[in-house]
Amino acid sequence: MLPNQTSVLVAGGGPAGFMAAITAAEAGVKGVLILEATAEPLHKVLISGGGRCNVTHACWEPRVLVGHYPRGGKALLGPFSRFAAADTVAWFAARGLTLVEEADGRLFPASQRSSSVIATLRRLASAAGVEVQSIQALQTAEASDGGFRLGLRGGGVVMADRLVLATGSHPSGHRLARALGHTIVPPVPSLFSLSLDAPSLRHLAGVAMDPVGLRLFPPSNQDPAPSRGQRAGQLLQRGAVLITHRGLSGPATLRLTAFAARLLRQWGYQATLEVDWTGGLSQAELEAHFDEARRQQARRQLGSWRPWSALSRRLWGALLEGHGVALQQRWADLSGPTQRQLIQSLRGSRYPVVGRGPFGEEFVTAGGVPLAELHSNTLESRSQQGLYFAGEVLDVDGVTGGFNFQHCWTSGFLVGEALAALGHYH
Repeated sequence: MLPNQTSVLVAGGGPAGFMAAITAAEAGVKGVLILEATAEPLHKVLISGGGRCNVTHACWEPRVLVGHYPRGGKALLGPFSRFAAADTVAWFAARGLTLVEEADGRLFPASQRSSSVIATLRRLASAAGVEVQSIQALQTAEASDGGFRLGLRGGGVVMADRLVLATGSHPSGHRLARALGHTIVPPVPSLFSLSLDAPSLRHLAGVAMDPVGLRLFPPSNQDPAPSRGQRAGQLLQRGAVLITHRGLSGPATLRLTAFAARLLRQWGYQATLEVDWTGGLSQAELEAHFDEARRQQARRQLGSWRPWSALSRRLWGALLEGHGVALQQRWADLSGPTQRQLIQSLRGSRYPVVGRGPFGEEFVTAGGVPLAELHSNTLESRSQQGLYFAGEVLDVDGVTGGFNFQHCWTSGFLVGEALAALGHYH
């Protein structure tokens, strides 16, 4: 049975909601209740990172960390100065969960199982006296007598002194925020692969290249200038890509679509993608690679010897065939005009973008409650005292690599601390 009255009601049993509840309860706040709409709290944690849960990223400097958030940016500098990646590592370590860093900076539980993160959060919540109720969702919310009158989806009412909305990107949370006087930046998909009209790439599915440069251009019927708030550099990314049956995925692609999420939505997910398969090699550097291959490997077939070792053999073969060059042709017989065409394709192949692929594994959306409507040090509403926000319900989203979870830990911690500062009330 749900209580009729509680000190703190946290709507949303995800990472941000649990962090807020645990932080407040560990500091002595009594009567903390988490309501989760689904049957499985922390489900997103369970399935993230391929079942391993990428808890955070080894990005220790707040000023660098904010650069990984397409939405949020400089407004996150204050929160991250108080609780960032190093604090997350220490917080979990002090509570019995060790995180280990991989070569690319991602941090996972030492067990390599997301269930370890869930078990830790559930254990901490229980030990601190947090009550967790599943299959319970808020239908209505209104300010009442210095607190909140909260109507449940299945009927019934709970009165709460303080309300934390940690409902992720679900429309129900946005509806509650609006009812309590907040605006919502319309949510759009972020972190997704790109579907390309690129027949030459379809038989290359599974090929990975790193680094690769990506540049996004608008469709012909759109203004080529970036929209307000969109920096031109955000439409250019460099890193690892993965060729799929549909087009391109991989970290660089996901980062590109995250920063261009609103622009791509505006364009109807139609655009032109320029791919620099060399990862930034200059014209002169490529010409030197080709000249050396012609001198040193003159008798070798083009299909069996790549201009440089990091170039995918399958991709090189596809580029040769695309220019009508026989794989059996010797390097000594490669003509100057054909070499120039190959170099041009390596440095800037263009493919039509015809849609977006599936979400990345973190299922992130861009949009939500603007940070400007909150006090940055507590994430309490500027217009409604006692109302707090944490996690993806905010108009904050990060690129792939643990950054979205880091924002959940940070925002949840700040809310929990703010609740604790109010006193050990009932």
